[in-house]
Amino acid sequence: MRRRRGGMALNAEINVVSLIDVMMLLMVIFMITAPMMTGGVDVALPSAETKALEPKSGLTVSVTKAGEIYVDDARMTYEEFRGAFKALADKRGEGGVYLRADAGVPYGLVVRVLAAMRASGVSDVGLVAEPEGGA
Repeated sequence: MRRRRGGMALNAEINVVSLIDVMMLLMVIFMITAPMMTGGVDVALPSAETKALEPKSGLTVSVTKAGEIYVDDARMTYEEFRGAFKALADKRGEGGVYLRADAGVPYGLVVRVLAAMRASGVSDVGLVAEPEGGA
């Protein structure tokens, strides 16, 4: 190796240790935040003999075991839902409407929510279920 004027040798190696540290830090951050990004309402869906479908963008209505109604992530009472659903569905435009109801929800509540959707003019409602076999 040649020496420079100041007497120090020229080092032509790339030090990647600091880059590896940054990469590892980013990986840890993504591992911690990724489960938080799968938001939504916690609903234990019933299982049915069905095929998995491709996820599409649309309006998601969830009914929890406690009888709470959520449109996407906004909590509503049944009266608020019945009054505001048409405007929400019109605002969303294209894309289907998906009804997710907990397995423990009384059948009557699911029918009331579905009837409110139909009364607002939405006829394309998909009922979401888990495929049988514990997928």
